Amino acid sequence: MMVLGMMLIGLGLAYILLDLYRANPESPVMVALALTTLPRWLRAVLLASAGIGLTVFSVIRLNRTLLAPYMHRGKPIVDAVAEHRRLGRGPRIVAVGGGTGLATLLRGLKHHSSNITAIVTVADDGGSSGRLRRTMGLPPPGDIRNCLAALSDDENLVTQLFQYRFVDGGELDGHSFGNLFIAALSGVTGSFDRGVLEAGRVLGIRGSVLPSTLRDVALLADKSLAEDTQSIRVAGESRIPMAPGSIRRIQLDPSDPPAHPEAIRAVLAADLIALGPGSLYTSVLPNLLVPDLASAIRNSRALRVFICNVATQTGETDGYDCLRHLAALEDHTGAGLIDAVLANDRTEGRLPEGVAWVCADESDAGMVPVHRCDLADPAQPWRHDAAKLAQALITLLEEKTGPLEPPSNGQGERLTALN
Repeated sequence: MMVLGMMLIGLGLAYILLDLYRANPESPVMVALALTTLPRWLRAVLLASAGIGLTVFSVIRLNRTLLAPYMHRGKPIVDAVAEHRRLGRGPRIVAVGGGTGLATLLRGLKHHSSNITAIVTVADDGGSSGRLRRTMGLPPPGDIRNCLAALSDDENLVTQLFQYRFVDGGELDGHSFGNLFIAALSGVTGSFDRGVLEAGRVLGIRGSVLPSTLRDVALLADKSLAEDTQSIRVAGESRIPMAPGSIRRIQLDPSDPPAHPEAIRAVLAADLIALGPGSLYTSVLPNLLVPDLASAIRNSRALRVFICNVATQTGETDGYDCLRHLAALEDHTGAGLIDAVLANDRTEGRLPEGVAWVCADESDAGMVPVHRCDLADPAQPWRHDAAKLAQALITLLEEKTGPLEPPSNGQGERLTALN
């Protein structure tokens, strides 16, 4: 159609030039424009060559302009465009959690799909996030900042700036630039969720990041020193791991905050919902204590997978195995929330003091299917490896729905299920 349009424009100009030439056939200007001193075949060749050259030049410049956002140093533009198209056709994935665990998962998933929604807890009250929450009345931006950075290009200077933390003392000591940036955007746009959306656009993230609720919520935990003693209540997400005793139950205050509407839509439209990894009581479960969000997950037709932590967390899950993680999840949300569990089966390497492996053996098979594979990071064996974890989730989804895309590496073998 573009060629046809240019041809019609050329015919229209030809009619005008022909009328001008007939009106003034002896004019030097008309003689030069009509190329009457040259044979007809040579005129046709010159004009066609000039037209083809200008068309090719303009198309190349137009393509470079339109494809500039996808160009990366050292990467052919064809590969960049092909990857963009592949990720755009990827599965719709919702990841629920917070902290470093969720950021690790997102860092791996962004290589399989750009249709990712991260739903992040807003119960944090420590560090820079807690200070901004108390002084400005904003939801804590720290976990959201980490997720935005994880979904962006990790080599990007803007992303490194977003994660920069001031350490020179003064009023900014301990604050990260990303937290302040989100707080500033919230003031400019008039709302916290709008500020997070604009921050994602600045970073050029693959997907979206949403708070589980926009209500100001506090996390409460009942902890006891022994099974038969009376429990004490600890208020505040940052204080819960520090208080002595084991956690019996957690709850939000207020107990029924409304879920973010976009989070509900994402859950109901998802192909895969991943719960975790991360701190069980202070990152994963606070999202599931939002009634509307938990109900949407329960009614979703997606594959719902709980990702069990590689190792225990001091002050939260001391002595827990996979079975106790599942029991804690069901105690707070009821049975039937998840379809499968993904657990690590590689227990090699040295763990920090006070930390133990979270084991998943055959005794765990009585609840839901538990799929085990190597998920540990070789450099930090108490943490998940982003690429291994993302590939394991995609493999589970493909086992349910069939192949969604060609495997990106050699880790596409089927996982071993306990039942």
